[in-house]
Amino acid sequence: MTTRALLLGGISALLLGGTMVGCAANGGGIASASDRNAALATKAAAGTAGQAQAALVRNDGPIAIGYAERAVALMPQQAEYRMLLGQSYLKGGRFASASHAFADALQLSPTNGRAALNLALSQIAIGDWQSARHSLEANAAIIPAVDRGLALSLAGDTAGGIAVLIEAARSPASNAKIRQNLALSFALAGRWQEARVVAAADMAPADVDARLEQWALFAQPAKASDQVASLLGVRAVADVGQPVALALNAPSLETPGVPEQALAAADPVIAPTEAAPVQLASVSAAGVSRIAFGPRQEVVQALPTMMLRPAGGSIKLASAPVSSGRAMATAAYQVKAPATGNWYVQLGAFESAGVARDGWARAARRFAVLASYSPNGMTFKAKGEDVYRLSVGGFSKSAANAMCRQYHAKGGACFVRQGAGDVMAQWLRKPGMQMASR
Repeated sequence: MTTRALLLGGISALLLGGTMVGCAANGGGIASASDRNAALATKAAAGTAGQAQAALVRNDGPIAIGYAERAVALMPQQAEYRMLLGQSYLKGGRFASASHAFADALQLSPTNGRAALNLALSQIAIGDWQSARHSLEANAAIIPAVDRGLALSLAGDTAGGIAVLIEAARSPASNAKIRQNLALSFALAGRWQEARVVAAADMAPADVDARLEQWALFAQPAKASDQVASLLGVRAVADVGQPVALALNAPSLETPGVPEQALAAADPVIAPTEAAPVQLASVSAAGVSRIAFGPRQEVVQALPTMMLRPAGGSIKLASAPVSSGRAMATAAYQVKAPATGNWYVQLGAFESAGVARDGWARAARRFAVLASYSPNGMTFKAKGEDVYRLSVGGFSKSAANAMCRQYHAKGGACFVRQGAGDVMAQWLRKPGMQMASR
């Protein structure tokens, strides 16, 4: 049996692929100086794009970024070059810049599912989980379920991600990648017994425990970028965004005014070939061990009962006992007696209480002291839509300010406000319990 690493499905769209735009042929006849300069610019852009692609194959992100930025500057309306720029930023750990590049690529090519997925992953890496979920929802039709399900889980909607992946796992097209992404999504949701069962479908039994230990660390990132950086095998760096001059609405490069000698002296065109999939380098990112799947057991195993389609067409997941792995992940839901006071630290606003619950788990993993408090929530309308506000309180004003400062220092986002109807979070209430507003 050949041992090989199974990369996560969310990485499949991040690998290099696709042929870059080559040189445009002149239509014949006598070309004007403007036409000749445009042709030279096209040739120079293709050359620098080829250099960027070659640098990506070598895992040299900084070099790739320089070449890709030059290609985009020469031909700003080429979606392929915008994609290449986004991939280069990802390889260099510049996630804010990557989100801009992929957004531009998607605007130029609205049916590009790879651009849509990579945009969402970049948004996850900069901590903009709400925008990531919106990107995934808006582009659901063009992003493969295997990638979209895991991305939803990474964006804080583990329930939605699990639902997408279960449906994919029950389909005739089910494969190991789908099942491994489903297992990891169960782990991110703290459902460790189900994660174990699904992971075991494609792994040797002796490797399952080690995999769950990896996932337990992966599920507790210190910074927003840790999980995506770990999957990519890169290290996040300080990033203020891509150069303003490369924005899609920026003025195009004035090629007619560029001396022909300068364009002709640009890097020679490298005939771009379709790049083979690149296995990402095994680099630990920000203290989080990179996820690398263990040896695949090349045998046919029965599909776990939880993933079989019942006669009625619906699916139910059997409840399972809590394992030691789950105990590691449930600390975020420990509840202690509430503090007294009317000042609250607001941790975010979410589409629903279910998404807020995942937000609370992430916040408590980032700032362990939060696990000592009961999460609070309330629904309010913002721009005509219901939003669920997540907070912890109540404190004195000075205590709330101190907690928010400490949470900021851990990389979180929060602000301090007075109570506005905050009550015990919806997922902590027992059936039939009603909470009065403070």
